[in-house]
Amino acid sequence: MPHLGSMPDPKDKPRTLMVGWISRLDLAVELGLSVDTLRRWEAQRTGPTCIRAGRKVYYRRAAVEEWLEEQEQSAPRRRRAGGRR
Repeated sequence: MPHLGSMPDPKDKPRTLMVGWISRLDLAVELGLSVDTLRRWEAQRTGPTCIRAGRKVYYRRAAVEEWLEEQEQSAPRRRRAGGRR
């Protein structure tokens, strides 16, 4: 029988369920945007896809990365003003 002192504490268990997911607040901070902007993008269906767990909103990190790459691909090419030609 294991000694009670050697039993792992359930609170010490690593959290693995949400690995790969980011909250709306954390994503806003990482992108330098407001939470309202992400909320508006969700309503307009122009931002990265998200899911809801109750009142919480989460984004899959891989989906955000894909969305950012799509934005890069669809961005119009601009010339620098005053640059060499």
